[in-house]
Amino acid sequence: MSAPTRDKLLDATLRVVTDQGIAKASARTIATEAGVNQALVFYHFGSVDELLAAACAHGAAQRVAAHRETLRGISGFGDLVTAARAIHRAEREAGNVALLGQLLAGTSSHPALAGPTREGLDLWVVEVEAVLRRLTEATVLADVVDVPGLARAISASFVGLGLYDGVDAPGTEQAFGALEQLAAVLSLVEDLSPLERAAVRRRLRRTAR
Repeated sequence: MSAPTRDKLLDATLRVVTDQGIAKASARTIATEAGVNQALVFYHFGSVDELLAAACAHGAAQRVAAHRETLRGISGFGDLVTAARAIHRAEREAGNVALLGQLLAGTSSHPALAGPTREGLDLWVVEVEAVLRRLTEATVLADVVDVPGLARAISASFVGLGLYDGVDAPGTEQAFGALEQLAAVLSLVEDLSPLERAAVRRRLRRTAR
């Protein structure tokens, strides 16, 4: 398979879905956007659904890679919220929030998209989980919080806020503000004395049982 042709088709698919909606993602429209012959869609991918699935995975990998350095530079819960704000803004401006909305909505008419969309979201979950493990180790939250579950909750919330922002931007800002307050509380807990932190950890462990 020609890598340049493959990449043209994948990138063109993402642009078509973002700009025109998944209902307009036909072989003809995608091929026209890519500047290639329509037959190449079927030659390289077999069907439009397979192309959509591949484009979903391709786009998710690109976006995660674009923010990986930022995520790996997070050193505190306040940094996590700051990074979330920056990523939220960048993804919205790039049209990727609209793209995700189209992919999530499109799973009903294109069931083949469900798996790749989930796998794309899981790429974010993996990165967020790594950040949370780094932030919670050696804190009162270590061995208390379900880190994989929290990573999924944060990732799902981020997706929800991205979509919610389109209808209630002030509400999204309020949500981020609340997260900043929570981050400040967690930072205060870590400023406690060793004895106080130990007491908090024991209490949290009893509560988590």
